[in-house]
Order: sequence, then structure tokens, then C-alpha cells
Amino acid sequence: MDKLIITGGQTLNGELRISGAKNAALPILAGSLLSETPVKIGNIPHLHDITTTISLLGHMGISITIDEHMNIEIDTQNISKFEAPYELVKTMRASILVLGPLLSRFGKAHVSLPGGCAIGTRPVNIHLDCLTKMGAKITVKNGYIHATAERLQGTHLIMDQVTVTGTENIMMAAVLAEGTTIIENAAKEPEVEDLAHFLNCLGAKITGIGSSTLTIEGVSTLKPKDLFYQVLPDRIETGTYLVAAAITGGHVKLKDTHPESLEIVINKLRQTGAEITCGNDWIELNMHGKRPKAVSIETAPYPAFPTDMQAQFTALNAIATDTSFITETVFENRFMHIQEMQRMGAKMTLKNNTVICEGIPELTAAPVMATDLRASASLVLAGLVAKGDTIVDRIYHIDRGYECIEEKLTQLGATIRRVPH
Repeated sequence: MDKLIITGGQTLNGELRISGAKNAALPILAGSLLSETPVKIGNIPHLHDITTTISLLGHMGISITIDEHMNIEIDTQNISKFEAPYELVKTMRASILVLGPLLSRFGKAHVSLPGGCAIGTRPVNIHLDCLTKMGAKITVKNGYIHATAERLQGTHLIMDQVTVTGTENIMMAAVLAEGTTIIENAAKEPEVEDLAHFLNCLGAKITGIGSSTLTIEGVSTLKPKDLFYQVLPDRIETGTYLVAAAITGGHVKLKDTHPESLEIVINKLRQTGAEITCGNDWIELNMHGKRPKAVSIETAPYPAFPTDMQAQFTALNAIATDTSFITETVFENRFMHIQEMQRMGAKMTLKNNTVICEGIPELTAAPVMATDLRASASLVLAGLVAKGDTIVDRIYHIDRGYECIEEKLTQLGATIRRVPH
């Protein structure tokens, strides 16, 4: 396992291009299973989870072509297996997203229960309950979901709770179902919108995109012609580099991003004292060398503050002026970075689902261990402002969601390097 070594104290300055969104690319790759003709997908980030998904599609017998720009062409005409085996999906929560497309188009699916970050309970029962209501026959045995259906039937579904992957899976299943499916209490994240737009480009009939009620009129087949779909930019990567600039008192311009998808994050950063200007596809942040002011946050589903930015703001609050309160309402086990930051001198107290953080001027370098994807990013941010050399171990987590993070931070002036274990 590789490690990252970060020498703190550098102010970040410069420009970066933001990568495509992992959390949009993964469901879109799964959604390509619904197309009877080849599709081409661009702006794909080069990440471990993407590689795993491509391997999974290849395992099914699907023809995949990748060019030098990471544009991926997918041709499902010769699919021969309808399974997602444990050895391919054990590290990746998004593997469950092949269930809906396989069942809807081919009438059968054999999918391992998924893995992923250990950040709390993320049950798949909502996916299975909805598919059952659409006529699927489902059993779970020996860690695998076995599902069959002659043809799924459109119906009226009310999600028990807001779930991104649940919304995506059922939306994909409904595209080829007979009749109309209405999904209420649907997730509204930009990545869900992006998947819906992709499916409509395939020939699906989805309305209500961006709202909590989606209506999907089933079609018999999807046969797009010469489709080349561009994945939207990664709002969480964007937010992470904005925090990296803010925490170091720096000045960065991030290009090829969507400011409108980060409205609440930008507002919170302005509260820290950051000067932020935005264009159609860029965001510029300037701290003018100032130490950030503390900001309190509470996570909730989009468009509220994203749980995937909580750990990064926790790192910022560790060295901010004043005291902050950080409340996590989405995942019950998403504060594992707190203990590691305390090793770096952070004054943080965890009470139930809230962290009380008393900001201090400077952290102290220490060896720390990443526990999940966003926690690993927060430890890198903490290392940027810690005195000495911070060693971040188990960074395979960060490679699941950040493309070339040490190269991008180096480009902005950070002193960071990757070393073998």
C-alpha cells in the first residue's frame, strides 16, 4: 500500500482542471447496459472504481474500447454473463447499480451484495423492495442477490428514504419496464440528474429531472445512434480543492466545473472569509493569506450541505478562528477522521452525531491512517497546514475518488509525494 507524505506550510496558488464526476460516471457506465447499440462516454476520471467497473463490464462479455483521452466506447451486443461477482465488486458500493439495468433489459441478474467505504449503514433493501413491487422475483442467498423478471411493470413507488443509488437503480430499471413508473422522494443530486439526461439520450422518457418526483414512461428498446455523452464535472473534487486553498490562505482558479452544483459549499466558504467569484464553468477563491473563520455545518441530502464535504470542512475548522459545530445526519459512522486529527493536535470533541471543534492556529504532523474516501482527503488537507511531515497511510481509499491528487496539489505548490509502503 502506498503512502502520501505531506510537508505542511505551503500556500496553494494556481489553476486546476476538474475531473469528471466519479459518482456520475459509475451509474452512467452501468446505464450503458440498457443500450442495444454502442455508446461512447467522455470526461471519465481515471480512478480505481472506474477501472473496477470496466473490469466488471468486461467480465460480462461486453466489448470496451478506451482511447488516450479516457473516452470509453461500450458495446453490449455480445454480453454473455449477467452477474457481478464478489471478487470484482467487494470494494465498491456502486456495483449494485448493474442490478436494475440487467434485470430490466435481460430479465435476470446475479449480483453480489456490495462493499465500499465503512461509513455507516447503506442498506440495499430499498432497491430490492422497489424492484419486487415492479414484478421482480428476488432472493438473497450466500451474499448474492438473485433476481428474475419476465418484464418489469411500471408502478407508483415512494422511497422510504432519500437514496442516491436507490433512485438511480430504480430509474434504470423503469426505463424498459412496461407502463409508467413514478418515483416519489427521489434523490435530487446533480449526479442523478446526469444519469437521467444520459438515459434520455439513449431514448428513455424521463421527466421531472432535478425534482423529488420522477416519471419514467417505459420504452421497448434503447437504440441511440452515434451517442457521445460527456460526464459532468466532479463537484466534490471541486469543493475539496476550494477547501485546500482556503485552509492554506491561498488563491486558486478551478476550471471545467459547475458552480451551480456547489452553491451551499461556496456560501459556507464565503463565511470563512474567502473571496469567491464564479463564471459558467469556473470558480476562483482567494483567501488573501488570511486564516479562515470557523463555520458550522449540518449535512443533509442535496441541495443541502453534502456529506461528502463534511470531513474536508472539519479539517478547515481545525485551524480556523473560533468554535464550530459539525453535525452529520446522513451516515452515522462518518467521523472516523476525528481521532486521526486529534493525533495532529486538533481540539475536537465528538458528541453523538456532532463534532465540537475549537480552532487552533496550527496542527502538528503525525502518522495518520485513512479510513474512507473523504476522510483520507481531509487528512491530506490537515497535512497541508501541519508543522512537519504528515504521513497518510492506506491511501487506496483516496485513489477511489481523486484523480492524481498529489500531482494536482503539487501543481498548486504543495509539497507532497507518494511513496511505496
